Amino acid sequence: MEGLFSLLLFAVFFYVMMRFGCGAHMVHGGGHGGHEQHTAGGSTDPVCGMPVSADSGYTKVHQGTLYHFCSRNCLDKFDANPQQYVGKAQS
Repeated sequence: MEGLFSLLLFAVFFYVMMRFGCGAHMVHGGGHGGHEQHTAGGSTDPVCGMPVSADSGYTKVHQGTLYHFCSRNCLDKFDANPQQYVGKAQS
């Protein structure tokens, strides 16, 4: 029973770190390396500045402008305060 509890505790820790911590920007595209494949036909995440290809990540239309996000974490930050990020350069 103690082994099962340890496994569940590790699984919860792993989920939290991947969702909100070090792995949050790796969900769509393998981190910050290899931006070359993201820039062709894509745009820049207004929250973190990471290039996002047009066929991956998350999108949101705000006041008639389509914004692309590299992760759900960046989209949530934008939703919380869009005025902070509106006007940043879009590719």
